[in-house]
Amino acid sequence: MAAPLTDTEFKKFSELIYAQVGISLKSEKKELLNARLGKRLRHTGITNFKDYYDFINQPEQREAEFINFLDSVSTNFTSFFREISHFNYLRQSVLPELAAKNREAFFWSSASSSGEEPYTIAMLLNDFRSNHPGFRYKILATDISSKVLNMAQRGVYALEQTAKTPPEYLKKYFQKGVGRSAGRVKIKNELLRQVEFKRFNLMDNFPWHEEMDVIFCRNVMIYFDRQTQQRLVKKFYQCLKPGGYLFIGHSESISSLQHNFIQTEATTYKKTN
Repeated sequence: MAAPLTDTEFKKFSELIYAQVGISLKSEKKELLNARLGKRLRHTGITNFKDYYDFINQPEQREAEFINFLDSVSTNFTSFFREISHFNYLRQSVLPELAAKNREAFFWSSASSSGEEPYTIAMLLNDFRSNHPGFRYKILATDISSKVLNMAQRGVYALEQTAKTPPEYLKKYFQKGVGRSAGRVKIKNELLRQVEFKRFNLMDNFPWHEEMDVIFCRNVMIYFDRQTQQRLVKKFYQCLKPGGYLFIGHSESISSLQHNFIQTEATTYKKTN
């Protein structure tokens, strides 16, 4: 068993995490990091944190263990229809507005975790399209964690994760497991095909060739310091179409940041020009 993470080692890992993904780890997260990285040490056979730090900083590890390292420090908690007021506003106000423009709409779940958020968006869009046959859309879902993206692409969840899902959606878009899969559900293929998943780091330059109509970035910026939040909000604004929307988490705010969004609902913002 490795010796506990020292303050100096914690500082080095924290600086590396901040530089790569913008997450600011406070000192009280030291024990959490110690536990999570300890699992990576046991997996790799490395016996101490100093050697592990040197190992992940080798160029040949950048696309291998370094991704596992980032996966181990990212926090992924979500559920279907989480913070439902956002989805009510999307259905009642945003979608009719986009449908009236008579063009394909582009949605981005920018911190999609294990897929519950983008699949919730897909359910609403699919349902809306049944009453507006000409409505066309694309859904992009990204996350820094390869582990949760693999889970999202499989589309298999514990039944309790669907607790907030309306019964009619549960019937229409999920298959209930039987036998050894009892207590689990799977997203139906019709919906699986509507979401494109990609690994992406929000700290990187946005490579998208099309401007977005709607961006969800919920419960992510709480892990960033003010400077990182400012950069990210500016990038979101730049990649939205005029009239596009940004949804952030209910525990978040951009009121202290410089931006040109107007607020239309709680934690919902619109680009006006």
